[in-house]
Amino acid sequence: MNVPRRLGILLSGRGTNFQAIVDAIADGKLDAVIAVVISNRPGAEGILRAREAGIETLVIDHTDRGRFPTRELYDEEILGQLKARNVGLVCLAGFMRVLSAKFISEYPNSILNIHPSLLPAFPGINAQYQAWEHGVKKTGVTVHLVNAELDGGPIVLQEVVPVLDNDDAEALSARILEREHVIYPEAIRIVLQGDWRVEGRRFIRS
Repeated sequence: MNVPRRLGILLSGRGTNFQAIVDAIADGKLDAVIAVVISNRPGAEGILRAREAGIETLVIDHTDRGRFPTRELYDEEILGQLKARNVGLVCLAGFMRVLSAKFISEYPNSILNIHPSLLPAFPGINAQYQAWEHGVKKTGVTVHLVNAELDGGPIVLQEVVPVLDNDDAEALSARILEREHVIYPEAIRIVLQGDWRVEGRRFIRS
């Protein structure tokens, strides 16, 4: 599957995974262009990072009920902005909203998300704490295509992160985040390369 190399980044917070993508492009490890960075939160640090990098930014506040009385209308606004900039691949980088079915249908197999666990284990929020509390010996990072199932799309790339006996949830989260910064740009590179297909739940490289 061929995906145009223009990226749209959606984020809600610090934007450290976004920064990792910026750095990978600058270092020549990722052949892509970030067309726009969109946040649903006006104070998101990731928006400041994008502005400092000279990348176009948009803040589309999901709490503005006058403009967006429904989730679908909110998503339609974001979709319009992405399409206007010819975005081929949407990358969620800590975007704390569930996308509507309409949004997903407009970018089939062209939305990536990164999740701090070895999916399908520990989907949803606070995955790092879930893993630590559960007492697992290994957790990790997953980059997957987004579909209608929460954290349930085909898995592009995973990496194991061991859970140490002296870990607390915070220490584990920090080590997982370090690996997120490595694995996300690599997964984007794989998807943009185009020599893959989806069969059922499986992401298969040719």
